[in-house]
Amino acid sequence: MYEMIGSLGALVLVVAVLAFVLYLVPIPLWIAAWASGAYVGLFTLIAMRLRRVPPTTIVTARISAVKAGIDISLNDLEAHFLAGGNVVRVVNAMISADKANIPLPFKRAAAIDLAGRNVLEAVQMSVLPKVIETPRIAAVAKDGIQLIVVSRVTVRTNIDRLVGGAGEETIIARVGEGMVSTIGSAHSHKNVLENPDHISKHILSKGLDAGTAYEILSIDIADVDVGENIGAKLQIDQANADKQIAQAKAEERRAMAVALEQEMRARVVEAEAEVPRAMAEAFRQGNLGVMDYYRMQNLQADTSMREEIANPSDDAAGGRKK
Repeated sequence: MYEMIGSLGALVLVVAVLAFVLYLVPIPLWIAAWASGAYVGLFTLIAMRLRRVPPTTIVTARISAVKAGIDISLNDLEAHFLAGGNVVRVVNAMISADKANIPLPFKRAAAIDLAGRNVLEAVQMSVLPKVIETPRIAAVAKDGIQLIVVSRVTVRTNIDRLVGGAGEETIIARVGEGMVSTIGSAHSHKNVLENPDHISKHILSKGLDAGTAYEILSIDIADVDVGENIGAKLQIDQANADKQIAQAKAEERRAMAVALEQEMRARVVEAEAEVPRAMAEAFRQGNLGVMDYYRMQNLQADTSMREEIANPSDDAAGGRKK
């Protein structure tokens, strides 16, 4: 019984040791590399395991590169993997670039990958250009008519400027700025509608792809719509503003006139208040007699009566009608 348990334990130990050895020494992978002409030593594969580098990823990428005629050292592949890069994508990008006769050394491809850009997609865009459609951009010609333009920008990746170059957002912004500038310099919106290709030519002549990761191949105007008459609206708004200013000034002048009238009336009332005082002084000095005073009262009463006859009140007019 004990001998059977000991034999079973020894068998389990042998299997465990064999599994551990096969894990450290990936024999199938070593054979595949040797058969593909991308030989990798057993001790190198074991060292990859100890450095926590997956040998399958590195050896597979090296086999693909060797089969494509590209020589990449294992140290470069391991270093790129340990730096956080995608080794398989970098190798595939180099193979695609080599087939398309695009110079792409490993260091540049690794730098593009570590910068966070998809190097394989960039190579594919160099072979097959990408079309970027701008949003609806509104601009106003000199005659005040608004035009709404949509354009399609065909670009391809510039591998040399991919690291540190501006992206698609910059291309769209620069193209939009060029469209606004071109339409704004047109004397009439009809000129733009007749020759929309002038927008493309003017934008391309500015070299808008400078400092970007792309090369602009063409700019095509997809749609041009006529918008509002911005010039007329601005003139109407200006006229309304001028009208309000004129009304405010007129109200100010009217208020000043009313204030001046009230001031004049106050002065008249003040002057009338001095009349009884002057009459009393004239009585004291003997310059005014009693008969003169009565004649003045009769003259005032006669004047009041004449005014009432000339300008009858509403009550008096109503009484006469009755």
